[in-house]
Amino acid sequence: MTRMPQNDSATGTATPPDSIRTPRPWLVVLIACAGQFLVVLDVSVMNVALPSMKADLDLSTLGLQWVLNAYSIAFAGFMLLGGRAVDLYGRKTMFLAGLGLFTAASAVGGIAPEGAYLIGARAAQGLGAAVLSPATLTLVTAAVPAGAARTRAIGTWTAVGAAGGAAGGFVGGVLVDLLDWRWVLLVNVPLGLLILAAAALWLREGRADAGRRLDLPGAVLVTAGLATLAYGIVRTETSGWTSAAALLPLLGGLGLLAVFVAVERRTAEPLVPLGIFRNRAVSAANAGMALGGASSFAMWFFMTVYAQNVLGYTPLQAGLALVPSSLAVLVGSKTAPRLMAVTGARNLAVAGLLVAAAGFAWQSTMTADGTFLATILGPGLLMMGGLGLATTPLATLATSGAAPGDAGLVSGLVNTSRTMGGALGLAVLTTVAASAPADALPYAAYAANPGASLVPGYALAFRVSAAVLLAAAVLMAAWLPRPVHRTVQKP
Repeated sequence: MTRMPQNDSATGTATPPDSIRTPRPWLVVLIACAGQFLVVLDVSVMNVALPSMKADLDLSTLGLQWVLNAYSIAFAGFMLLGGRAVDLYGRKTMFLAGLGLFTAASAVGGIAPEGAYLIGARAAQGLGAAVLSPATLTLVTAAVPAGAARTRAIGTWTAVGAAGGAAGGFVGGVLVDLLDWRWVLLVNVPLGLLILAAAALWLREGRADAGRRLDLPGAVLVTAGLATLAYGIVRTETSGWTSAAALLPLLGGLGLLAVFVAVERRTAEPLVPLGIFRNRAVSAANAGMALGGASSFAMWFFMTVYAQNVLGYTPLQAGLALVPSSLAVLVGSKTAPRLMAVTGARNLAVAGLLVAAAGFAWQSTMTADGTFLATILGPGLLMMGGLGLATTPLATLATSGAAPGDAGLVSGLVNTSRTMGGALGLAVLTTVAASAPADALPYAAYAANPGASLVPGYALAFRVSAAVLLAAAVLMAAWLPRPVHRTVQKP
């Protein structure tokens, strides 16, 4: 019997059911989440391996920074292009293409004979991730019908992604201590091949708008603008915000994005329909994702350095110390769908941001002789548990507010907001930390522990993060749409 075409619940477009639906929706969610885990893991997994890379490849300090920055710049810069490509060329096709490039680049980086090969491989990884990441969220929303089931699926996607970023220090520490720094990259190869095989076997193709053409001028402008802006952001970490090395790319990136907006207003088939931002759920939720990312990305960096350079932990011990915080993200993200049914997405997002702000405020009381319970475990549980509670409703609101045909684009926006927010937050907060007065601690504290000099700056950075999250909570309470309560009239 011939089956009639059905309506795609994620996009509203009529497509053959076998091209969208699968008899195993949670298998699709599992495959998509595995891809997202790899993408987010590689944002932070390299940190622990940097000293070994420097010694092995004779990298300069600037070269080490570009091992990290090449990935984040390509990831953020190409994300919107990747999201629209998912809509135009198909979820499965772009998932396979992005993961294939990511896996191949990991292999090249793992056997890199010198720093230039490694930096190039990291940039290629970022490009693959920019295509892969929007495809993962679109696969999740397309596989599971709208409602409570989709909310749980997005909660799983959020939890796995957050856990990937959180687990980076631990995974990197284990691989470097037990094997070699190269395995930080090479481990992606067998995992990537396994996910590729599962995706080729079980995923079904589906695209939101195959009849449209890619807006090439818009794609070039937004990619160049985001990449240039990301480059300027990471340059502030070494050059400062007022230097020409940072200001020129920052202003250039903003200028390119302004030209992009002007072009999109006149294009018949724009890469990013600007009207999408008139949807309060989409615009507000993306702002919330950016502010949450600004705090969480910096948190993992500061806490990894604090544990090793101040408390004297080994890389593996530092990774293990942050495991409870990683689990808190998982618990918060997986608990969020149940709480949303009671409180509503808007209220839970605000509550989660407030819990996270309390954790950051607690963390700002850190000392050079702090204990694991008081300066890592307690505040870590609140910080990451709160962000886990907030991220799931924000991602749900952003994707549920998408217009037909824009599922991949909105998924790209969610990931772009979080990634760009994280890059900007890390740059700003490291500058804040460096601005703390050098005499904030007594001389005796420096003599006993040279790493104590980091504590005043890190504490200030956490106080600023707490203020940012409080502001985000107020903004979400005012901006996110309130739920509509419908009353049934009696006959």
